[in-house]
Amino acid sequence: MLENNECQLYKYNSSFFLLKKEKSSYFAHEFSLNELDDDHVAWLNFHSIADMPSIETLCLNLKIDKIGVENIFNESRRPKIEENNGYIFFNVISALPSQHPKDLLHKDQLTFFLAKNYLISLQSLEGKHFHDVRDRIEKDRGKIRSKKSDFLLFRTLESIVDNYFEVLDNVSEAMELIHENLHKSEDKSLLLKIEVERRKLIELKKIAGPMLDISIQLLGSESTLIDKNNYVYFNSLHHSCTHVITEIESQKQILDGMANFYYAAQGQRMNEIMKVLTIVSSIFIPLTFIAGVYGMNFKYMPELSYKNGYYTVIGVMFLIGASLFAFFISRGWLNRRDYTKHE
Repeated sequence: MLENNECQLYKYNSSFFLLKKEKSSYFAHEFSLNELDDDHVAWLNFHSIADMPSIETLCLNLKIDKIGVENIFNESRRPKIEENNGYIFFNVISALPSQHPKDLLHKDQLTFFLAKNYLISLQSLEGKHFHDVRDRIEKDRGKIRSKKSDFLLFRTLESIVDNYFEVLDNVSEAMELIHENLHKSEDKSLLLKIEVERRKLIELKKIAGPMLDISIQLLGSESTLIDKNNYVYFNSLHHSCTHVITEIESQKQILDGMANFYYAAQGQRMNEIMKVLTIVSSIFIPLTFIAGVYGMNFKYMPELSYKNGYYTVIGVMFLIGASLFAFFISRGWLNRRDYTKHE
C-alpha cells in the first residue's frame, strides 16, 4: 500500500537504488528531463490517474505530446506502439483474479512511456502487478540493475503476463472443484459455475490477445530505445503470451467437455427415471386390465358367482406382477450398478 501516495519512483544503477513515494503533484514538478541522467534508470509508477493536471504537467516537462497524454486517459481500441521524439508509448490491459463475486476479473489499463533513461507506467487502479520487479531492484536480483530502461520494460510486461497465468491458475482450481462435484452431485448451479469460468477465459483472451500483438510489435521495432541484445527477452515475452492463449483455449475445451458431461449426466438420470416409470407402468397395465374387466357392470359374469373368485383374481394379479418384475430383473433392466459406478 502506498499510504495515500499515488506514485513510486525507483532510481537505480548497478551499485545503487533509491525509492521515493510521493503524490502525483510532487513528481509533476520534481521529475523532469533535467533531473535524469545516463548513469541511472528512473522508473516512475503511478497507482492512480485521478490527478489529471499533475500528470499533464509531468508530460509537459518530459516533452510528451498531447497524443501521448490522451493515450493515458482514453481506453485503447487496438494495441499499437507509437514512437515519438525520444520515447515510445502504448497501452496494455492487466488482469488479476477478482476478489468480488460479481466481477469476472480485476482489469486495468496500463500506459507505458519508454525513453532512454526512464520508464513511466500509469495504472488507473492500484494493483499488485510489479511486486517481483520491485523486489529484483531492491535486492539486486538478476540483471535488472545492470540493464537499461528497455529491460525494465520487459520485466514489467512479464509481470503482467504472469498475472494472466495467475488468472489461469485460479480458473484451473475452480475447474477442479467443479470436476469433483460433477461426478457426485446433481447441483444445478454447477452449470452456472462452468459458464462463469468460461466467461473469465473469454475475457482473458480479449486481454491477452492485444498483449501478444504488443510483444510482436516490440520484436519488430526498429527503435534505438530497445537494445538488440534484449530482443531475446522480448522474444521470451512473445512465447509467454502465446502460451497464455494456448492455455486459454485448452481450458475452454475442458470446460466445454464438463458442460457436455453435465448435460449427458442429466440426460442419463432422466433416462433412468423414465426407465423405472416405464417398468412400473408395464407391470400395472395387465393388472389394470384385469381389474377393469371385473369392474364392468354386467349382470351375468361367470366368475362373479365363484366363492373364492376374489382371492383367485388377486392371486393371479400378484403372480403376473411378480413374474414381470422377475423378468425385468433377469434382463438387467432394474440393475443400477453400472450407472452408479459412473456417478
